[in-house]
Amino acid sequence: MNYEVSDFSEEVVERSHTTPVLVDFWAEWCGPCKMLGPVIESLAERHSDRWKLVKVNTETNREIAAQYGIQGIPNVKLFVDGEVRDEFTGALPEPMIEQWLKKALPSPHARQLEEALRLLEDGDTEGSRVLLEEVLAAEPDSEQAAVCLARTYLNEDPGRSLDLLKPIEPGSEFHDSAVVLRTIAGLFLHLDAPESLEEDPVKSSYLGAIGHLRQQEYDLALQHFIEVLEKNRAYDDDGARRSCVAIFGMLGEGHPTTRQYRRAFSNALYA
Repeated sequence: MNYEVSDFSEEVVERSHTTPVLVDFWAEWCGPCKMLGPVIESLAERHSDRWKLVKVNTETNREIAAQYGIQGIPNVKLFVDGEVRDEFTGALPEPMIEQWLKKALPSPHARQLEEALRLLEDGDTEGSRVLLEEVLAAEPDSEQAAVCLARTYLNEDPGRSLDLLKPIEPGSEFHDSAVVLRTIAGLFLHLDAPESLEEDPVKSSYLGAIGHLRQQEYDLALQHFIEVLEKNRAYDDDGARRSCVAIFGMLGEGHPTTRQYRRAFSNALYA
């Protein structure tokens, strides 16, 4: 099959708006290029339903090579929506390329994921969940779908949330989000089974803070968690501190509530 480019604008830039395009910049004189070429072409045949391959000879397409800053070859760039999404240089072995593609390629269900996120932000948990269940059934390795689906179960079934988050490990781009959701799910399990918490003068305040969190009353939740932090930081394995960090992580550093309670949290932490 001939993968050589004839019209870069049409075959790469325009096409990438509907299908990801992998561009292999190479040259006849380049030994590593000749090693990588057959590997990339074999992958392109096996994954023709996910992405398309275009090869650009840098000797005969010098303007294109210069436009995309090609300094060393082989250079492989993934184009999505008209832009370079990711790239690598050198003749990588096939397993490494497969792993790179797994991370670099957008989900084939990206639009469903976007719609599910929009519904979730709009408060339509059920509608979001239906879409996310479909995505995860079709793409079981989608960590983004797993994290989003875990959010939909957080209030009513925190145990299900924890199950969905189990596969997400350090190194994943969704790991921080998973840590936040795991912390909150664990708190909600305490609220559903308060006997799981040890008896202590701060227990009622701690449970009250979790209750406010479940009702999305973040200001009140932070106030109570900070009070627990001041009185008994060790309670529930540093639970008050972890809870505050989770709330800040969920809201984001720029959220007014985060900005309002950051100093009080720090003061309680280092008092």
